[in-house]
Amino acid sequence: MSSLQKLDSRTSHQRSQNRRRTKPRRNLWFERVMAIAAAVNLFLVLFDLSYIPLRDFWLQRKIQLFSFKIGPIKSKGFAVPIPLPNITPWYDPIKGIEPYRDTQQYLARVDELQNKLIEPGLRSPEVEQILAELRRRSQEMIETNPFQVANKTGSLEKIKNKMRQHVPNEQDSAKEAFKLFWSQDNLGKNPVKELNFFNNEIRPLIETNYFRPIGENGEFVDLFGLIDFPFFVLFAVEFLGRTWSISRRHTGVSWLDAMLWRWYDLFLLIPIWRWLRIIPVIIRLDQAKLIDLSAIQKQARQGFVAEIAGDMTQVIVIRVINEIQDSIRQGEIANWLSKREVRPYIDLNNTDEVATLTKIAVQLTVYQVLPKIQPDVEALLQHNIAKILNQSQVYQGMEQVPGLGELRNQLTERLAKQITQAVYDGLNMAMAEDPEGDQILQRLIAHLGEAFGSEIQTKKTLEEVQSLLTDFLEEVKVNYIERLSEEDLEEILDQTRAIRQINQH
Repeated sequence: MSSLQKLDSRTSHQRSQNRRRTKPRRNLWFERVMAIAAAVNLFLVLFDLSYIPLRDFWLQRKIQLFSFKIGPIKSKGFAVPIPLPNITPWYDPIKGIEPYRDTQQYLARVDELQNKLIEPGLRSPEVEQILAELRRRSQEMIETNPFQVANKTGSLEKIKNKMRQHVPNEQDSAKEAFKLFWSQDNLGKNPVKELNFFNNEIRPLIETNYFRPIGENGEFVDLFGLIDFPFFVLFAVEFLGRTWSISRRHTGVSWLDAMLWRWYDLFLLIPIWRWLRIIPVIIRLDQAKLIDLSAIQKQARQGFVAEIAGDMTQVIVIRVINEIQDSIRQGEIANWLSKREVRPYIDLNNTDEVATLTKIAVQLTVYQVLPKIQPDVEALLQHNIAKILNQSQVYQGMEQVPGLGELRNQLTERLAKQITQAVYDGLNMAMAEDPEGDQILQRLIAHLGEAFGSEIQTKKTLEEVQSLLTDFLEEVKVNYIERLSEEDLEEILDQTRAIRQINQH
């Protein structure tokens, strides 16, 4: 290969590496842009859903602190102004909110009254005419409740309570309080103070009232769909393009399968229940690596696994036990035992596994285990022999003879060693290579199984065994399987996490 070809090959390899590096970066930037767009849309949705309940705040831009009333004790607290722009003039039309005509005219007449107090004065006929109209409008406001359309009846009750407290009367009536308040005698005492009370306490509550017309669909007019429509177009185009790309990249995945793959994006296209868009927004922010939800996902998976594992364990194990109980009740044990006598046994490796396993267990016991525990066996045997001899009157009489006590201990120790050695030698001889002995052992095991099977098939024994097995399995379900609780699974998950931590270290 020439130097030029090597250089061209190296350049092509470098380009392919650059493409592999830039493609994920481009995808990540695309994911981040779309995730931010979805987050902005969610913010607008949440703002729109909260605008009506929080319209009083956006209108007055104040937060009332430490305002409470407990019996006769009342605290007005104080309002903290929030430096925010007044957004109600431009967002009220989106929600179809219009000024309520009667309450707006009421406030307009109050403003006119304030101007008339300067010129021509409180005692003029024009002021008396305005006061008469305010008294009439106040009574109509209490009787007709114009706040009901905006679901602000509570504001009207606050107005009535504040006016009764400010202008007490014998009837404790809000109508009478308004009648006395809008009189020349009351305003003549201190007009500035009275009007300040109205402007600070009553006017803000009246200003919160509004009118919201109902559309042809029977619902309140709401034009938020016009704001949401561009986002709908954006996410719809992205959803179609993304799912089509997924169906092309993965073999055997249809376009419909790809749409189901991205099921959470459908919430961005549904015009109802818009608050559910929080699901795709959170998933997209996590995929774009703008937030990290690994810890939350881990806890959610563990909780899901714990719940599913508990249900599956109970269902599967109880199902298996029920099948075994049904088989026992239907007499499967008797059928198996009867067929076992006539059915030929298929040997796959020309080896009797039961006999071989028995022989291995005996050899292990004789050659490996017994030599290690022989001193303990001798001590136990010596103790038992001495215990038996102590119960003999002849032996007890021999102890009275001087010098025979030590002889007794020596005889007991020798006897225990001889017995142990004899047993051990006998086992060694039995374990020596003996083909004829192996055949006898195999025949013994076979006859033992046949005898056990024939005897257990007797009617009384078989019925008793079946009943006991069925009852035992039922007790297992009640005491262990059906009591499997979330605490048991949490303990298992804790053990699993501990094992993972040990493996990581």
